[in-house]
Amino acid sequence: MTTDGALAVAVDTVDADALVSELFVQEATSLVRLARLFCDDQNAAEDLVQEAFIRLHRSAGSIRDVARAPAFLRSILINLARDHNRRGLMSLRHRNTAEPPPTPPREPGDDAVADEQSGAVLDAVRSLPERQRACLVLHYYEELSIAEVAETLGISANSVKTHCRRGLASLERRLEAEE
Repeated sequence: MTTDGALAVAVDTVDADALVSELFVQEATSLVRLARLFCDDQNAAEDLVQEAFIRLHRSAGSIRDVARAPAFLRSILINLARDHNRRGLMSLRHRNTAEPPPTPPREPGDDAVADEQSGAVLDAVRSLPERQRACLVLHYYEELSIAEVAETLGISANSVKTHCRRGLASLERRLEAEE
């Protein structure tokens, strides 16, 4: 039994095809939006979501609680997006530097939304104390681990966690106030 009193259904008692179909109807649109935060274009986001559903179907037998399937699916998607971005970065590093990298196609309205959102976020990040800003940028933008950020800044890992937590809270307050 789960905490809300509902019986948790094991995936082996549920058809994997039905589970994936139901999740696709419920989650596909929001997963594409999530993937879009990690990659450059709509087509890549849709491809990542499709691959996430394929992988979910393959591993459906390992899910013990169907209620956790959406979280498992998001986890798969985020890992796929990270891998996608790493592959893209590696190909950019090995590309001939004489030719400029291709510009990804933009979706209608992307520029206006991105300019407005990124401007507000950048202003909020710039307003943070130096240590919080450094921790957030290194950890979330540069994708360094907590240990790597700590080593880079010469502070403890717990300090990095504290600065990131406080920095995120400050950003949240500021961005909510601007809305």
